[in-house]
Amino acid sequence: MDAQTKDRIQSVIDANDIVLFMKGTPDQPRCGFSATVVQILGSLGVPFKGVDVLADPAIRDGIKEFSDWPTIPQLYVRKEFVGGCDIVKDMFGSGELEEKLGVTAPEIAPPAITVTARAAEALKSSLESPDEGVRFEVGPKFEYGLSIGTRGPKDLVVEAGGISLYLDRQSAQRANGTTIDFVTTPEGTAFKIENPNEPPKVKQLAPRALAERLKNGEELRVYDVRTPAEREAAKIEGTVLLDRAAQDAIMKLPKETPLVFHCHHGGRSQQAAEHFLGFGFKNVFNLSGGIDAWSVEVDPNVPRY
Repeated sequence: MDAQTKDRIQSVIDANDIVLFMKGTPDQPRCGFSATVVQILGSLGVPFKGVDVLADPAIRDGIKEFSDWPTIPQLYVRKEFVGGCDIVKDMFGSGELEEKLGVTAPEIAPPAITVTARAAEALKSSLESPDEGVRFEVGPKFEYGLSIGTRGPKDLVVEAGGISLYLDRQSAQRANGTTIDFVTTPEGTAFKIENPNEPPKVKQLAPRALAERLKNGEELRVYDVRTPAEREAAKIEGTVLLDRAAQDAIMKLPKETPLVFHCHHGGRSQQAAEHFLGFGFKNVFNLSGGIDAWSVEVDPNVPRY
């Protein structure tokens, strides 16, 4: 690390009581770990300086050497390096973070959670001692975790279906109204979690399901995110190439409009679908398996490549 980069890092730390070197900005974190720390600080009502390392490669590499810490985000409090995401989460769970920051966390009411009889039976079978309960985690992007454990000092406790659920403060704020069920799927039994607070997600649409919906006359707008050359080689009739004009047209549509995106195998179209989901569209689909799966499952006349 050169002296100029080191001085820039030190000057930010010296000028602010709380500094978070992160990927993205506090308003738009660009990785889950950064988002987690941002939400922890936000839940404590703590103002802080966010430094987007993605905007400055020198800072991104330099902060790792500066702190002798290999990952990002990194939190500094009054010029002292605290740690990364896992350490901040642990400190938040134990109450140490509040003490370090000099704040008192606001009171949070335990959320209302329903555990169905079948889910309760499945969870109870995993408990080995009276001290154990079920840790229920709801992440920043509403990813879920169920595990057996004991209550942490700052956990909220919810009794539901004869089960003690332990939630950290962040999870509790995202969990109100959630139902935990245990269902049978084609792949076997699994827990099913329905959370009314969860924002819309990109839905996967199987080729045969898309064909059936189009056959029934549903007003789906299907966009091809591949290159013009790929589309020349093979295309699904009735789809529209996602060029600049198509993107501009989409932005003028009502946010409830069903949008379907496809590419060769489903990766690029997933990214496109998530892009438009971010603009507030609520019914966004990705064609699972892409045009290749369409050729195999629906229309063998569409060439594979």
